[in-house]
Amino acid sequence: AAAPAHAAPAVLAPRGSACEVDGSLVAPFGRHLAYGADPRTQMAVAWQVPFAVRRPFIRIGFEPWALGHRIGAEVRHLATPVLNGGRIAAAEQYYVHARLERLRPGTTYYYGVGHDGFDPADPRNLATLGTFTTAPERAEAFTFTAFGDQGVSYHALGNNQVILGQNPAFHLHAGDLCYADPSGSGTSGDTYDARVWDQFLAQTESVAKTVPWMVTTGNHDMEAWYSPDGYGGQNARWSLPCNGPDPVRLPGAYSFVHGNVGVVALDANDVSYEIPANFGISGGGQTRWLERRLGELRADRRVDFVVVFFHHCAFSTTGAHASDGGVRDTWVPLFEKHRVDLVINGHNHVYERTDAILRGAVGRRVAIGERTDPTRDGIVYVTAGGAGRALYGFPAPDSYEGHVEDRESVASYHWLKGRAKAPETVEWSRVRYTGYSFLAVRVRAGLHPSMTVSALAESGARIDHFEIRRG
Repeated sequence: AAAPAHAAPAVLAPRGSACEVDGSLVAPFGRHLAYGADPRTQMAVAWQVPFAVRRPFIRIGFEPWALGHRIGAEVRHLATPVLNGGRIAAAEQYYVHARLERLRPGTTYYYGVGHDGFDPADPRNLATLGTFTTAPERAEAFTFTAFGDQGVSYHALGNNQVILGQNPAFHLHAGDLCYADPSGSGTSGDTYDARVWDQFLAQTESVAKTVPWMVTTGNHDMEAWYSPDGYGGQNARWSLPCNGPDPVRLPGAYSFVHGNVGVVALDANDVSYEIPANFGISGGGQTRWLERRLGELRADRRVDFVVVFFHHCAFSTTGAHASDGGVRDTWVPLFEKHRVDLVINGHNHVYERTDAILRGAVGRRVAIGERTDPTRDGIVYVTAGGAGRALYGFPAPDSYEGHVEDRESVASYHWLKGRAKAPETVEWSRVRYTGYSFLAVRVRAGLHPSMTVSALAESGARIDHFEIRRG
């Protein structure tokens, strides 16, 4: 039977010097999902092939033995030449994308991806099939997970497997995805190896082939040699919701609603005082869109909670990056105006969680296991940057579940325009953990909706938890 969806028409990869081989010798890899703007009816499926192939496609169906007809997919050929005297390595990469529409809400689909010479419906290839599940029509309980600063490592792989065990509906990745650019300045003089992306997508496939992997853009994801503004690589690899302020110029800014949670992704490179390579690229457009979108979500009767995620930290105390004053100046007032429920960041390679913050100070102390109400207490900010890269340190002792070392204040700093550091002593650093970790957020709907936010170490041990309820 025909699959109840359609995708973009087929686009062949450029021929030129590209190496094209017999399709029967090429197997797709690096599959990764992403919601569309409406997760109830839209899903994007992306994958990679090592060589140019002919007529790539996807098949979907309700059973693995009953996949539908071929739906054409789009190839995005990303060619990276040798640059900077060899500091940027040459690579030819072929990313394939299919956007699926008119799906049934709350439904699990089987899918397979292929091309001429490789059919996933062939019994010999059934092991390559994946599944995805669309968001439900009405709100119900679910879990989502989140982290940032992953890279390619045993710790990154380990975190992925523990995340898969949470059975999340979707995953939020707060930027600095694979570190093909290890310097992270966003300038053309950086060292870069595009082939690290192949390793990253292969590593991530075990989760992302089933769980929508919703990414935003960190400073290490600004790859300056790709147009526009260093985001050509992002556009080649990811198919994210196209409802943001500018899907091409700001691919990491978008929004979606799953059940009773509205999620907003932002590109903090646009407002960062610390790393200014792309400072102001939207001309204020992203911030205007943010205010409009937060207002729309608060007016949406389906939405109980609003979660915002982006890379650079609004509030963190590590000696490596600490807090970005550009985020504080530009976006925090909007978060408070619209009473955002939870903000998730990366950038600092640790786990840190604040008390509820209102107007720059502690609105309510939120100890481990306690409850907070964003309508009166302020907003809790979580730095979840322990996904896999080398860890940072804190200026105060770790303090986490089972190992509480409270401090009345912590000496830190925040970035000013011009990359100056302004020292500050803060009272909001409530939980600190120097280890690999991620967030798991359990959402409940109904008469008394709530979000239980837990932080789990890569061992699966819980290091923090608290509850958010409104009103």
